[in-house]
Amino acid sequence: MTFFEQKRCKSMAEEIAEKIFINEALFNTFCSVPREPFSPLKAHAYSLNALPMMGNQWISSPLTVAKMTMALELKDVDNVLEIGCGSGYQAAILSKIVRRVFSVERIENLVESAKKTFSTLGLHNILVLHADGQAGWNRYAPYDRILFSAYAQSIPDAIFEQLNDGGMLVAPMLMSNKQFITRFYKKDGEIRKEVLEECLFVPVLDGKE
Repeated sequence: MTFFEQKRCKSMAEEIAEKIFINEALFNTFCSVPREPFSPLKAHAYSLNALPMMGNQWISSPLTVAKMTMALELKDVDNVLEIGCGSGYQAAILSKIVRRVFSVERIENLVESAKKTFSTLGLHNILVLHADGQAGWNRYAPYDRILFSAYAQSIPDAIFEQLNDGGMLVAPMLMSNKQFITRFYKKDGEIRKEVLEECLFVPVLDGKE
């Protein structure tokens, strides 16, 4: 990263920390991952706004990325499955905190773009699959954590089956026409949930393109 990029990353991390609590590991991660390579609108890359990109998708606000990452409680976590890679910024943040990140994306152009960005930034612990995210990625299951980067009306059983017992899944869920960051815990095969706060994401869609 250039000195200018480092400065902008740190400024953004400080702005996030003023609004919500983030731990030191996540603060340092925001300082070490440039957002510009993931953003189609370079001039606005370090604002706290969500930004539009191809395929009617959005790159989440850094504030939302921070909230979702904190909700995952990643201390001593080995691997994370992400449903909805998009530009790859959320996966890049996760890759600095856990050993391996597996990300599924339904839009092929986004998959190829994210792979190139990860390679350019030397983020070699992220694997990306072009597939329907609602099937998860059974090959590397079970996962310690699963994250949905798009809102769902329900979580498929196939996804919960790929979650480690004692693991946690975080997803934006649609309830009464509003979206809420929701945390699911799997213990002894049983699922319980906790609603955290309101949010705004694009929907999970079927199939791939």
